[in-house]
Amino acid sequence: METQTYNYKVVRQFAIMTVVWGIVGMLVGVIAAAQLRWPELNLSEIAPWFHFGRIRPLHTNAVIFAFGGCGLFATSYYVVQRTCYARLFGGNWLPAFTFWGWQAVIVAAVITLPLGYTQGKEYAELEWPIDILIALVWVAYAVVFFGTIAKRKIKHIYVANWFYGGFILAVALLHIVNSMALPTSFMKSYSAYYGAIDAMVQWWYGHNAVGFFLTAAFLGMMYYFVPKQAGRPVYSYRLSVVHFWALIFTYMWAGPHHLHYTALPDWTQSLGMVLSLILFAPSWGGMINGIMTLSGAWNKLRTDPILKFLIVSLSFYGMSTFEGPMMSIKSVNALSHYTEWTVGHVHSGALGWVGFVTIGSLYYLIPRLYGRKEMYSTKLVEMHFWIATIGVVLYISSMWVAGVMQGLLLGELNPDGTLAYPQFVSVVSRTMPYYLIRTIGGLFYLSGMVMMAYNVYRTVISGKPVDADIPALPQSANH
Repeated sequence: METQTYNYKVVRQFAIMTVVWGIVGMLVGVIAAAQLRWPELNLSEIAPWFHFGRIRPLHTNAVIFAFGGCGLFATSYYVVQRTCYARLFGGNWLPAFTFWGWQAVIVAAVITLPLGYTQGKEYAELEWPIDILIALVWVAYAVVFFGTIAKRKIKHIYVANWFYGGFILAVALLHIVNSMALPTSFMKSYSAYYGAIDAMVQWWYGHNAVGFFLTAAFLGMMYYFVPKQAGRPVYSYRLSVVHFWALIFTYMWAGPHHLHYTALPDWTQSLGMVLSLILFAPSWGGMINGIMTLSGAWNKLRTDPILKFLIVSLSFYGMSTFEGPMMSIKSVNALSHYTEWTVGHVHSGALGWVGFVTIGSLYYLIPRLYGRKEMYSTKLVEMHFWIATIGVVLYISSMWVAGVMQGLLLGELNPDGTLAYPQFVSVVSRTMPYYLIRTIGGLFYLSGMVMMAYNVYRTVISGKPVDADIPALPQSANH
């Protein structure tokens, strides 16, 4: 007879590791930022694994796949159980395999990237043995998630599960296609693609890693935790469904905007630009739907720091999804590409949208996993919100200013048509003050995560792990 409780053990494991890997990934990010301001911190002559070229991919993999990935596993496993009135599919062992398998992937990345084992592909640096392990874990994740939906006790599939499900399927497709390679040794391989085709496949993957791993999946998080924390239904359920279908169709085509003014055919670049501009509509539809969920409950923002994290995350989502399409326009891209403006844009989404919605969701989730009504300290949550917000603003504003300055300097010409600043180091020297501000912003954000870790620790030790009973089906469930 099936256990009549939800499987919270694997949710707890992923939730705790989200905080742990968040601190690790952001610490490495602060080190990388400091290395750009003080290049002597690279320590390449003493220890090559501390070189920026090895630290930087470690940072991106740690924050995206370790912090973000564990957060998505935790919340998707929680949400799919609660909305389907069903325990996770696969008994106890298959969800456990996804946890330990994913931690093995992360540890392998932490070891191999500083040692210099890399395919050199953005967000896909890990070598082929680790890629195979990722695929195995991801297939198990899909079986657990969709198996739980298949055995649901309620006819309706809540929209958050649509976003989680779309993300799981899309990431499987992206990872397998982009990771096709010819191994030449245990830790070395070469891409199955070549030249401009390799670049196109890579940025089809790269942008959709943003589109599905860092956007669609976290929208699934938003559509569950914002209504829950606000105590209000989704503003428009119909809009949420339109949002889903419009977003997943449009995102797949936007990758070529990363390759403007390259060897990619011009029509492909233009197609990527047009679809990126169209992407603005569903993105803002989702943002408005999330924020308007607070209709009738705006007063809660004054006193609820968790809701502040969730709603401000949507503000950053709206800002990033306006900025992204604008940067895909060729004339704007001519100014912004290969500058720190792009870095500012990415971190507006990563720190402001992904970071805040994950942090807010975990603050909602962790007390419930440990039998408490709320976090150990609400004041610490409030302090975390303001420190993290200051950190984000310092980071992205410094990079925006630095990026526009770099774009203008690099495009400035003498009367005879030659570059006014032919030596790139002259542009870099002018960027140094902004690198300092960025490092300070990163330190603020990291400090907030350390506060969160302490708050989570005190919450966990003062509570007791619980596995909630699966409630009786509501009478209106199948109507």
